[in-house]
Amino acid sequence: MLFLIESLILCAIFTVVILIPLAKDPASMIMSFPVNVRKRVESLPQYKDKIKKKESNHILVKIVGAVVIVFILSVVAYYSGATTFGKAFFYVFFLFFVANLYDLFILDLAIFMNCKRFWVPGTEDMVEEYRNPLFYTIGAGKGIIIGFFIALLSAGLIQLIHYI
Repeated sequence: MLFLIESLILCAIFTVVILIPLAKDPASMIMSFPVNVRKRVESLPQYKDKIKKKESNHILVKIVGAVVIVFILSVVAYYSGATTFGKAFFYVFFLFFVANLYDLFILDLAIFMNCKRFWVPGTEDMVEEYRNPLFYTIGAGKGIIIGFFIALLSAGLIQLIHYI
C-alpha cells in the first residue's frame, strides 16, 4: 500500500514538473520534442535565440535533476524499509518504472499527443510528428535505462549510508 501511495505522489509531482512549464511555454521543453518539430522550431525566428539557450542548459539540468532524483528516491526507499542494496535497487527501479509508464501512457500518449495547447506555436500543422507513438515509446525505453542507473546510484547511496 505504501508503494502505491508513493507512486501516486511521484506521478503527481512529475505531472506538475512537466505540465506547468509546458503549459506556460511549450518551447521550454523543446529538447524533449520529436526531432522534426525541434528543427521546425529552430527555423522559426521567434525561437532562434531561445532554443540555443535551452540547448546549452539541457545537459546541466538533466544532470542536476538526476542527482536530485537519486537523493529523493534514496530517502523514499530507505524510509520505506529498503535498507539493503538489492531491496533499495528494486524499490527505486519500480518507483521509477511506474513514473515512466505514467509518463508514457498518460502524459505523452493521452495528453501531449492530443492536446495542441502543449504544442509549440508555429508547429500546429505537424500533427503526424506530434502523434507518433513510436517516438514516445522509444523515449520510455530510454527512461527504463535511465531508471536502471538511478536505481543503482540510489541503492549505492543507501548502502553507503547504511555502513556509515
